[in-house]
Amino acid sequence: MEGLIELGLSLPTLIAQLINFALLLVLMYVFAYKPFMRMLDERAQKAQESLEQAEYAKNKADEADKEAAKRIEEASREGKQILDKAAQNGEMVREKTLAEARTEAEKLIARARAEIEQERDEAVGELRREFADITVRAAEKVIKRSLDKKAQHDLIEQVLEESTGFKAG
Repeated sequence: MEGLIELGLSLPTLIAQLINFALLLVLMYVFAYKPFMRMLDERAQKAQESLEQAEYAKNKADEADKEAAKRIEEASREGKQILDKAAQNGEMVREKTLAEARTEAEKLIARARAEIEQERDEAVGELRREFADITVRAAEKVIKRSLDKKAQHDLIEQVLEESTGFKAG
């Protein structure tokens, strides 16, 4: 004890200081350390929850991206099908229009040929009549008398028919 006194320490002061220190440690533990540790635990828990929510949101975003990519691919496939169908329909319409145009052209050609043949027949008939009239007039002048036009005309028609194989209408 004397060694303590030589150091300038007294036992009652030392005990009082140790009790004060222990009391201060208990008070610090109760009022500072426990609340501080509780606050750190709560913060850690909130940080963990935030990480879990971020991971959940990331997973949801990944799922949404996959779904969007799937829908885009599906829409692209449907768009391609629509374009292919439109191209097929266009080709069918083109072929149908071409066929209708060919049919119409063939009808026009047939009609034109029929008109040409009819006009040719009419022209040949007109030429025969004129030729018959000219022949009758020429024969009248040669014979110097009037022949029966109907008989002469029938005779010329018969000769023309025998020589060309064409009968005037």
